[in-house]
Amino acid sequence: MKVLVLGGGVIGVSCAYYLARAGHEVELVERQPGPALETSFGNAGEVSPGYSAPWAGPGVPVKAIKWMLMRHSPLVIWPLLDPAMWRWGLQLLANCTERAYALNKSRMVPIAEYSRDCLKALRAETGIAYDDRAQGTLQLFRTQRQLDGIAGDVAVLRQYGVPFEVLDRDGFVAAEPALALTREKFVGALRLPGDETGDCFQFSNRLAAMATQLGARLRWGTTALRLEPRAQGGPGLAAVHTSAGRLTADRYVLALGSHSPLALRPLGLRIPVYPVKGYSITVPVTDPAGAPESTVMDETHKVAVTRLGERIRVGGTAELAGYSLALRPARRATLEHVVSDLFPRGGDLSRASFWCGLRPMTPDGTPIVGATPIRNLLLATGHGTLGWTMAAGTGRVIADLVSGRPPEIDVAALAMARYARA
Repeated sequence: MKVLVLGGGVIGVSCAYYLARAGHEVELVERQPGPALETSFGNAGEVSPGYSAPWAGPGVPVKAIKWMLMRHSPLVIWPLLDPAMWRWGLQLLANCTERAYALNKSRMVPIAEYSRDCLKALRAETGIAYDDRAQGTLQLFRTQRQLDGIAGDVAVLRQYGVPFEVLDRDGFVAAEPALALTREKFVGALRLPGDETGDCFQFSNRLAAMATQLGARLRWGTTALRLEPRAQGGPGLAAVHTSAGRLTADRYVLALGSHSPLALRPLGLRIPVYPVKGYSITVPVTDPAGAPESTVMDETHKVAVTRLGERIRVGGTAELAGYSLALRPARRATLEHVVSDLFPRGGDLSRASFWCGLRPMTPDGTPIVGATPIRNLLLATGHGTLGWTMAAGTGRVIADLVSGRPPEIDVAALAMARYARA
């Protein structure tokens, strides 16, 4: 079967690889000159199924107000005259209940855990390397109130059988020795030993090369302009108009991240995906003993500090600013503050590179993967901050659906149909 994949980030590349591995004729279209040059390029580097939880939850509206009043705020909202932003925000608020949180998390954890298993299997089968480490994630708490507040998270971890450790100062220093210098700033930590780290950009490029070896055709520098429905209202898409001409296929997979709803709108399809900008800096390691071993998350500032080979990736901030890619100095100041506060000897901030990307967020936190009302069109979008975590599993699920096989996990609740029911 011929399959056209739209989008060359980590999700699109993963779909292309697994589709080609399943024996399909695959063509991928990406407007950038290579893979993973937008949102997948400089993310925080975490593969964290244990932290797969929706942003919307009980108490979040009150927390959001407090966050926006902080000097180094993890949340920034630029008030725009954009109905899509306000509609998305209201839907997110509607999900800030205990019932919605439990339902949404129950949809997110299986695809995240499955994806990590697929990633492990992929490494074992192919030897793919991407500055990967499997040394867990450490969430640090600066106050006793924060530490006491993890009871609900711990209960969920137990419910889903996710290994965890609640650590005192000696415990988190044993896991991350460089924190010995700053241990008094924190009262404790939650560690998830099953989480991993890695460079999403490296992974995407190497997986793209492997997809090519399997026969996939990857069209870089090619923009998808318009989805063409079949004539006389017939079921399905007829083609995709691109900057390289009109391309046809038997099946189409839309993996355009934050731009997915814009591509679907002319077809009369609406999905609540909105861009939430994240920032990162990448810092060269100057003192390996003073740098993190894996990922360390600062709960107060919602910033993750990750070791990627001889670099430190520092990622965070949720900024609602439409499709703006402006690099704002205040966001850089927050990232620099956190990494220097945790690991003052680890890296050289004077040589840090600064980046931002648009995370495709749904108001319920759950990605949109699977069928649409258009018979030969599938979606793989809306992964938010968890695209890297869920990429391999999403690619495998899409390949199974196209091949007519039931996926190894139940993904019915991931389809866009859930919004119609709501």
